[in-house]
Amino acid sequence: MKDILIDAQNIIKKYYIGQPNELNILKNISFQVNKGEFVSIVGASGSGKSTLMNIIGGLDRPTQGAYFLDNLDMSQLSDSELSKIRNKKIGFVFQTFNLIARTSAQKNVELPMLYAGIPRKDRSIRAKELLEIVDMGERFHHMSNELSGGQKQRVAIARAMANDPSIILADEPTGALDSVTGRKVMDIFHKLHKEQGKTIILITHSNELALETERMIVIKDGEIIKDERR
Repeated sequence: MKDILIDAQNIIKKYYIGQPNELNILKNISFQVNKGEFVSIVGASGSGKSTLMNIIGGLDRPTQGAYFLDNLDMSQLSDSELSKIRNKKIGFVFQTFNLIARTSAQKNVELPMLYAGIPRKDRSIRAKELLEIVDMGERFHHMSNELSGGQKQRVAIARAMANDPSIILADEPTGALDSVTGRKVMDIFHKLHKEQGKTIILITHSNELALETERMIVIKDGEIIKDERR
């Protein structure tokens, strides 16, 4: 019996509801993701994939439908409860890295643990361990503005792992990188998936990257048009 981690049921997302310019971004989206899967959500710009990512990540709520994360009904949680869930259960990796400038790689990785109330010594030890995993062990004390794009993304992945989340949610993580550096970043995701059993959801417009994952969900005009496992 598979453990269902993500259960999206008939998700609809609208903006400007009831107005002449009402937009229906997501139209009756339903899918499940099991623990330990490596899934890509693929679609062109404007397909609705970023809106779906925001709902999966607890950054936004559906207009209609139900979304359960690890059996928690996300629609029933307050904003502060959602914030705690994001900090504990979801590791975010963004195209733009979202690191704090003029702050060391180690301190950037420690930040989610600081919010989670983990003691300083434990934060420091875990941050260094995670930076070793992403081959940034030599750069603990480098400021984020001293790092290359690929190095920043590796720090961002280490930060996403800080609180040992159930899911790593990666939004176009190679989009700002050259192909060689992007390859290194994808290799890290494969390593985390195979060696640590992490559930990874990759949001991308690239079919080439999507083909590297176990399962590909294709979105077009706010609807799932293909969902296939390899």
